[in-house]
Amino acid sequence: MKIVCIGGGPAGLYFGLLMKKLNPAHDITVVERNKPYDTFGWGVVFSDATMDNMRVWDPSSAAEIQQAFNHWDDIETHIKGEVIRSGGHGFVGIGRKKLLNILQARCEALGVKLVFEADVQSDEDFPDADLIIASDGINSRIRGRYEAVFKPDIVTRPNRYIWLGTKRLYDAFTFLFEKTEHGWFQAHIYKFDETTSTFIVECPEQVWQAHGLDQADQAQSIAFCEKLFAQNLQGHALMTNARHLRGSAWLNFQRVKCAQWSHFNGRSHVVLMGDAVHTAHFAIGSGTKLAIEDAIELTRQFKELGDAPAQIPEVLARYQALRAVDVLRLQNAAWNAMEWFEACGERYCDQLPPPQLVYSMLTRSQRISHENLRLRDKAWLEGYERWFAAQAGLDVPQAVPPMFTPYTLRGTTLKNRVMVSPMAQYSAVDGVVGDYHLVHLGARALGGAGLVMVEMTAPNAEGRITPGCPGLWNDAQQAAFTRIVRWVHQHSSAKIALQLGHAGPKGSTCAPWQGGGMDQALPAGGPDANWPLLAASALPYLPDGQVPRAMTRTDMDAVRDALVASTRRAAECGFDWLELHCAHGYLLSSFISPLTNRREDDYGGSLERRLRYPLEVLRAVRAAWPAHLPLSVRISAHDWVEGGITPDDAVAMARAFKAAGADMIDVSSGQVSPAQKPVYGRMYQTPFADRVRQEAGIATIAVGAISEADHVNSIIAAGRADLCAVARPHLANPAWTLTEAAKIGYTPVEWPRAYVSGKSQMESLFAREKAQAAAVPGLSAAEQANRAAGL
Repeated sequence: MKIVCIGGGPAGLYFGLLMKKLNPAHDITVVERNKPYDTFGWGVVFSDATMDNMRVWDPSSAAEIQQAFNHWDDIETHIKGEVIRSGGHGFVGIGRKKLLNILQARCEALGVKLVFEADVQSDEDFPDADLIIASDGINSRIRGRYEAVFKPDIVTRPNRYIWLGTKRLYDAFTFLFEKTEHGWFQAHIYKFDETTSTFIVECPEQVWQAHGLDQADQAQSIAFCEKLFAQNLQGHALMTNARHLRGSAWLNFQRVKCAQWSHFNGRSHVVLMGDAVHTAHFAIGSGTKLAIEDAIELTRQFKELGDAPAQIPEVLARYQALRAVDVLRLQNAAWNAMEWFEACGERYCDQLPPPQLVYSMLTRSQRISHENLRLRDKAWLEGYERWFAAQAGLDVPQAVPPMFTPYTLRGTTLKNRVMVSPMAQYSAVDGVVGDYHLVHLGARALGGAGLVMVEMTAPNAEGRITPGCPGLWNDAQQAAFTRIVRWVHQHSSAKIALQLGHAGPKGSTCAPWQGGGMDQALPAGGPDANWPLLAASALPYLPDGQVPRAMTRTDMDAVRDALVASTRRAAECGFDWLELHCAHGYLLSSFISPLTNRREDDYGGSLERRLRYPLEVLRAVRAAWPAHLPLSVRISAHDWVEGGITPDDAVAMARAFKAAGADMIDVSSGQVSPAQKPVYGRMYQTPFADRVRQEAGIATIAVGAISEADHVNSIIAAGRADLCAVARPHLANPAWTLTEAAKIGYTPVEWPRAYVSGKSQMESLFAREKAQAAAVPGLSAAEQANRAAGL
C-alpha cells in the first residue's frame, strides 16, 4: 500500500513505523510542516500501560523512550501552606521534542520517508495514496475540508492556560494552588528530562481578565506567573517556546469529538488520528496516550484483517467501532478531571480542608476510586481514612472506611453514611401501611444502613400517586406507621425517616403491574376510581394524560395545611427525620420547573417566584417539625430538557431552601418531563450533589447509580455529599450495607445479634474470593492501579 501521514506528531510517526515494520513493502511517507528534528511544546505524559503497549509493538523505539523518559509514582499538592504527597500513580514524562526525535529516527531506520517543511493544504495533494492518515492536529485542515462527513463536535472550555517550562526540577507530579485577590490559579508541573520541567498555569476566564492578562504579552504573562509562584520556583525562571504564537499564548482548551473517523475521497481512504479526531484535557495527561494507541489499534486491525487496499474499508470500520469505546471512556474521564480544575477555585479550594481537597483532586476523573487509591498507596489512604474519621468525631486507632463514619445533623446521629432510598412499593390499603411494609422496612433496617426512608407518603387521599401509596392523614395510618417506627427502633440501630409529598399532576395512576402500568391514569369508575388532580398549571404529565386543575390560593392553603398536619403526625409516630419531596414533577416540583409552571401570578415567572409556594410550605413544615430533628428537601437538580431546570438553578434552589429551614438537600434529577434525555452512568447524579454542597453551603445526599461500597467511600471521602442514598441494590439485597462491609474486608461493623453467626462466614467467603483475584504477579502497585482504572 501507499500510505501518507499528514502531520509528523506522535500519531503519524508511530503509525508510519508500525506499518512499515508490519510490511516493509509498504510505501510510507510522513509529511511535516516543521523543520527536521524540530518541534514545539514541552513535556508530554502517558501511562505505564501505554509504555507496556509500545514495548510489545516496537521494542526498539520503546527501549529508547524508556531510557529518555522520567518516571514518577508520586503526586504532590501544595495548598494553603500544606504539602501533601501520595504515591503509586505510575506515569511517564518525556520531552515532546525528544519523543518525536526518537520516532523520527526509528522511521528513517525502517525506511519510512520523512518530508519536512511541507505545509499540506489538502489530501488531494496525494492522489495516488491508498491510505491517508490525517494526523494534522487539533486545527486539522483535512477535518475541516470534510466537516460534513466527520461531523466534529468542538467545545471550547472557559479556563485559560499557558504552557511554560522551567529549569527547576520536580521529583513528583506537582500541583500548586495559589489564591490572589481575584481568585485561584493552579499549576500542573512535571519533570520531563534531566534539565527541564513542564509548568502549565491555569485559571478561570474572569480571574485572568481581572488581572489584566488579556492585555498582557508573553513576557508580561511570564513575569506575572513567576511572581505568583515565586516561593515554589525558588529563583528559577519560567520559559516559553511558543514565540510563534501571537499575543499572550494563553489558550482555551478545545474538546474535539468526531462522529465519523474516515472518508473515501474518490481516490484514497482518509482517516483522522490523534488530536484531529479527539482531544483529552491535560488534566488527565492523555493526549499522547490517545495518539499512540490510535496508531497501535489501526495497525492491529491491518494485521488481523489484511494490509492490502481491498481490506481498507473493513479495517477502518472495525477500527472506529473498537477504538471509539476506549476513546470515549478516556474522554469522559478527562472531561470530569477538566471540570474539576475549572471549578476548583469556586467550589473546592476555599470550602475543603487540604487533605480532603487532595482526595477530591485524585479522584476527580471518577476512574480512580477509593479502593484504587488503596492499590496505589495504602499507607497514604489509611492515613486519610484516620483523618476523616477524626473529623467525624471518632477516636479509634484503626482506619475506618468513610462510609462507616457517623454523621450528626441537629439532634440525630446516624451510625454510617448509607441511606435506604425511599422506593415506592404500591402496597398500602387506603393509605395504611401493613405487614408488607413492616417486613420491607424492618429487613432493611436490620441490613446495616444508617437511615431507612419510607416511600413518599401523601397528606390526603388526592395526594397519592396510586391507590396503593401510603398516606398520613388519619389515625389508622398514624397507628400503622407508629408500629413500624417502634419496631425499627427496638430491633435495629438504624434511624427511620418519612418522605412527605403530594403527587400533584402525577397522581391517580396505576401501579406498575396493574392496568395501563406506571404513569397511566386510573380508569374512571370502579373501586379505584380516578380522582381529580392539582398542579401549578393545567398541564398533564403525559401528553395524553389527565389534565390537572391549576391551583387556586385556597387549594394552596389546603395542601400546605394538610402537609403540616401530616408533619405533626409523623412526629407523633416517632420518626427521626423528615424529608419534603420537591422533585420529580410532583406537586411542589410542578411549581419549581418552568416546564410545568406557566402561571402568570406571583407564583410563576422567575425562579424566585416559582419557589414562593414550595418555600412557604417548607417554612410551615419546619415550624411544625420538632426543632431537634433534621429536615431534608429532595430536588430535581436537572430536568434534562431544554428550557428546564439546570444545575445552576439547583444551587439557587438549595440556597433558598437552606434559608427557609432545610438542613440537607437530597439531590436527584429528572422525572419532571417525559421528554427528558438523561445522561446515565455510574454515580451520574453525584456531580449535582457535589456542586450544591460546595456552592450553596448545605449538606447533601447523593443518589443515582450508587451500587457498591467503593462508590460510597469515594463520594463521602471527597466531600461530594454527606450521605449516599442506595435504591435498587437494596431491593435486591436488604443487607446491602453489611454485605459491602464484608466485601471490602471491614469487619468492625455491627450485625443484628441473631445474625452474627453468618458474619464470619460471609467475611471469609469474600476474603477467599479476593485472594483468588489477587493482582498479576510482577506488576508494580502503580501498574496494577492504572490497569484497574483503565488508564
